[in-house]
Amino acid sequence: MKLVVVSAGLSSPSATRLLADRLTAATLEHARAEAEVVEVRELATEIAQHLVTGFPPARLAAALDAVAAADGLIAVTPVFAGSYSGLFKSFFDLIDKDALTGKPVLIGATGGTARHSLVTEHAMRPLFAHLRALVVPTAVYAASEDWGEDGLAARIARAGRELARFMAPGGQGAGPAGTPDTDTAAAIAPRSLTGAITSVGPDGGFDVVPFAQKLAALRVE
Repeated sequence: MKLVVVSAGLSSPSATRLLADRLTAATLEHARAEAEVVEVRELATEIAQHLVTGFPPARLAAALDAVAAADGLIAVTPVFAGSYSGLFKSFFDLIDKDALTGKPVLIGATGGTARHSLVTEHAMRPLFAHLRALVVPTAVYAASEDWGEDGLAARIARAGRELARFMAPGGQGAGPAGTPDTDTAAAIAPRSLTGAITSVGPDGGFDVVPFAQKLAALRVE
């Protein structure tokens, strides 16, 4: 399997690349895959050329092809003005509209303060939903004060397990020793008929109680 990691950090080294590397390591603990990293900052000039001319230079074309051919994707961006960076968005603007359909994606972001922690939910998740990707339930945001904390490490580990399970054929992952993992993607994030994530699988045997019936039960005789 092929895991492609898109890191949009603007410096070297960067917190964004550090988070991308840690998410990659967590995923590879549970998936037999080859990882390839795309550093978006190294493609900034090519991205601008493609946006203007409509033709991707060779390095950018190779990166876009790698994303399209991946079995799973990790996408990490720094926070700019409360959202993903313009360079990050420009790269994904160049992805073919059908390239990410059904592809499992783990999203992450870094920022200087915890106040931007919802950027993964109000900006990144809708972006990849628009591209019809399958975004894993756990997104990881790392503020400056999070590094070295157990909470960040736990979120990274959980997100890596989820992506590995979604990537595996049939939704089954493999443990570190290659033993089958019987947890399926559906068990991680069961979905209703409308596609919404639910806490119970479609065969969980629960009944939906009509709202009118709930109101009737509150009436005092």
